[in-house]
Amino acid sequence: MASPNPDGDREKAAFKLPPALQQELKVRCAELGLDIQDAVTTAITHWRASSEAGRDVDASGAKSFSTWLPQGLYEDFKATCSARGLSYVQGLAQSIRSWLDDNPSPKEVIARPGEIRRIVVCNQKGGVGKTTISAGVAEAHAETPGLGAKCLQDFVESLTDTELERLSRTREQLFALIADYAGGGQSVLLVDFDPQLHLSNQLGIPPIPVGEESLVTHMTGEPSGAIKDLVVPIEDPRFEGRLHVLPGTREGFLLDSKLALTAAQSRGFQKEMALERALRPLEEDYDVIVIDSPPSLGLSMDTALYYARRRPNEKPGRSGVLVPVQSEDSSADAYQMLAEQIEDLEDDLRLEIDRLGIVVNLFDSRRGYIATSSLEEWHQLDGQTVVAVVDDLKEQRETVRLKRPLLAYVPESKQSNVMRLIVAGAGK
Repeated sequence: MASPNPDGDREKAAFKLPPALQQELKVRCAELGLDIQDAVTTAITHWRASSEAGRDVDASGAKSFSTWLPQGLYEDFKATCSARGLSYVQGLAQSIRSWLDDNPSPKEVIARPGEIRRIVVCNQKGGVGKTTISAGVAEAHAETPGLGAKCLQDFVESLTDTELERLSRTREQLFALIADYAGGGQSVLLVDFDPQLHLSNQLGIPPIPVGEESLVTHMTGEPSGAIKDLVVPIEDPRFEGRLHVLPGTREGFLLDSKLALTAAQSRGFQKEMALERALRPLEEDYDVIVIDSPPSLGLSMDTALYYARRRPNEKPGRSGVLVPVQSEDSSADAYQMLAEQIEDLEDDLRLEIDRLGIVVNLFDSRRGYIATSSLEEWHQLDGQTVVAVVDDLKEQRETVRLKRPLLAYVPESKQSNVMRLIVAGAGK
């Protein structure tokens, strides 16, 4: 039953809930600094929006439990329970259990052996090659085991003194870095998180039309099906079914406003967690998830940075942000803004976001002092490592025209080997 709040915006709803769930909910809300009424509101809202059948929860011994909900939500909840053939006790128990699973205790060790690696490729400046680096890193993780290691060994042996100087490393240091190269053989999900859709288009994958179910609808709590159904495999023998793409949608241009609206309507909705909540059902299927981020400093970028944070018990440098830049001043200005956003998020939410390194992309030595002096400044940047320098080569443009993965089109090329070098050096 429900009775109105004197203020008129909420009503008191009386339920029954197993004592163990009541206690776990109370403790979790205290740990996360949330009001129970907001947590229950979010739990019921997401449970109702999910098209996937919730798993049965042991609701024996349920006792009285009441809280305040937005007007009308209690009746909507009862209607959903009836439509699904569930008791109100079971419906609430499933809602709360799902919310608890999606909002783990900060004290829990949630990392598992082989914790999924999460690489967020980001820079708020457009045109620096985020899509190129995202795709190349994903392909290097997914290619047939052993093929990349030999190519990378030969590549390091062939580097000139000038190229070694650009990397600011000796050949011996590079050999030590790639000695334990473990790229290849991993199951990889490549996420097109940029509404400009460069990744989807470059790989010949149709973007998701506006208005249809997409990553955006899953992030804003409006899904109509399972997110796994949106994933598309890259059909190429070099990856043997290990490389998949979550296509993008132009509806991503509205994501920031949708997240803000969802947060305003549901006080328990933590907008920074939206990308992680959406992708969590996919994590059990992959070893690595690579995010091709939008050129943005908005809420959508916050969700990507939050996803890149170091999880409890996760090894430093395993997951984090990889930043493509160019050897010119505007790229340095953009990097500084991104660095400030990362630091602000770390301070506000008490996170640690590992910097996996900088990739100096589209390097052209013919630009002379402009290119070389800027590259030197990237090497001198505190707290960051230049993990690779990618020359401006024709192979990448050819793969875009052919809509083929770089490592499948020219697996032994210089550019393909630089992608493997990024995988070997990121976070080290």
